[in-house]
Amino acid sequence: MIYEVESTTTPRPRLWLPLVCLATVVSSSLVPSATAETKSPDLNLILQRLEDVQHQDPAESRPYEVTREYKVFRGDDKQPTSEVMAQINFVPPDMKTYKIIQALGNSRGEKIVRELLDRETESAKKGPSSEISRKNYDFVFLRQENFGVVPEYVLRIVPKRKDKYLLRGQIWVDASTFRIRRIEGVPAKGPFLWIKDIHITLQYAELGGMWVPISFDAIATVRLLGQYTLAGLNIPDPAPLSTVPNPEP
Repeated sequence: MIYEVESTTTPRPRLWLPLVCLATVVSSSLVPSATAETKSPDLNLILQRLEDVQHQDPAESRPYEVTREYKVFRGDDKQPTSEVMAQINFVPPDMKTYKIIQALGNSRGEKIVRELLDRETESAKKGPSSEISRKNYDFVFLRQENFGVVPEYVLRIVPKRKDKYLLRGQIWVDASTFRIRRIEGVPAKGPFLWIKDIHITLQYAELGGMWVPISFDAIATVRLLGQYTLAGLNIPDPAPLSTVPNPEP
């Protein structure tokens, strides 16, 4: 009885076990391991190309003028408490100036805008000491993302010194052109006495063959007054912030 049972059941495991092993090997070769890591690109090569592109940008050597409209919101307000329009001029190599064209609403919003524009224009005078380069920052590769269909490298930037013109945060670098598309972070040193902290976001795009900031957003905590959000956007053809009809003759 024992012999007959063994003789009828033995062939099944001999055929089944190799098939299971084969299926396991095939499936494991087709499905990538969940723990597999994507090799990071060469960080030094990214930084070298980034620095080269910055120095070749016509925006470093050609004058330009932009008009930027700011809206300032307090707390969770849906409507701005202030609207400010400014004209910003750059004359190479390091002269950037601004003037307020129009301001509406709470004067505190205009004060915040002026403080940030002061910082922006003063930073231009610092030249190489405020640029995003290995001279001023340490870098860490974080990940790769897509901006639409355009791949970008996301890098952490760590200032090498406490300087109000340097930011601690992240940058997004176009993987094909090595231009910086976005900068986000906080000043390495508090720039203002009456602002407790501030988070800044800059977006860049092409303007007349030059690579310049097209938007400037910030979230600031003003001492004793709470949080303010500022949204700044370059506008091609400025229009008045408010229109008052001309009196009939």
